[in-house]
Amino acid sequence: MPEIELGAGRIPYEDTGGSGPVVLLLHGLVHDATVWRKVVADLRRDHRCIAPTLPYGSHRTPMRSDVPLTPDAVNALVVEFMERLGLRDVTLVESDCGRAQTVAARHPERLARLVLISCEAFDNYPPGVPGKMISLVCKVPGGVALMVRVLGLKALRRLPVGIGALVKHPVPDDIVDGWLRPLRTDKAIREDFRRYNAGVRRTELLEAAEELSSFDRPALVVWAADDRMMPREHGRRLAELLPRGRLLEIEDSCTLVAEDQPEKLAAALRSFVAERAGDRP
Repeated sequence: MPEIELGAGRIPYEDTGGSGPVVLLLHGLVHDATVWRKVVADLRRDHRCIAPTLPYGSHRTPMRSDVPLTPDAVNALVVEFMERLGLRDVTLVESDCGRAQTVAARHPERLARLVLISCEAFDNYPPGVPGKMISLVCKVPGGVALMVRVLGLKALRRLPVGIGALVKHPVPDDIVDGWLRPLRTDKAIREDFRRYNAGVRRTELLEAAEELSSFDRPALVVWAADDRMMPREHGRRLAELLPRGRLLEIEDSCTLVAEDQPEKLAAALRSFVAERAGDRP
């Protein structure tokens, strides 16, 4: 997997290459680019899929300790990533986290389209009970290490806490183990995770929502019908505030649609990217 040195540190990413439309896939907290593995396997034959592993706790290389690591810093990191790779006409896709909303609102120049998949939005930030639990444990000395030990218990993985809150169908243990290993084994990664969550601004996504009305490119909001973390009405609200937005709800899925319904998600992305600029309002 290639890596790129950015201002905040070194970021690994998958890049399928090719001359097809560029799809940039952003994941959420406590998982990495492998969450997109089934979607990428489908899209890669006719799209250039790029999936970075962001510093959300499942990254392998600690970020620079002298550079702030906050949600706002990750927004800047995503923009820098696109600039350094020379990406243009990007379909920006994000699941779970809400950074793409701010990137699209404030830095639309490299974007052709936006896809938001069951994500943090409005005042649901940090999202749900698990999000608020993470916020709390990051304020307690040793809290992150304890949280990771609990999340690592395989007996709890199907319960609606931790990873179980994000999916309707179990994620393979080897994938979850890979997501948790950096937090379990590297104190510096745990400190990155703490710094990121300590830097949450509760107003960030409310500000983004106000600014998204200026994003004049096609936008697709994909929402999981059975989401436990992200209120169903938030999908409708996001689609309505985006000038060229529309909503697609996917049944039999929780937040991580790429895990629960990868075939349906890949088909929706392929259809959306293939539309000509004037095909939809």
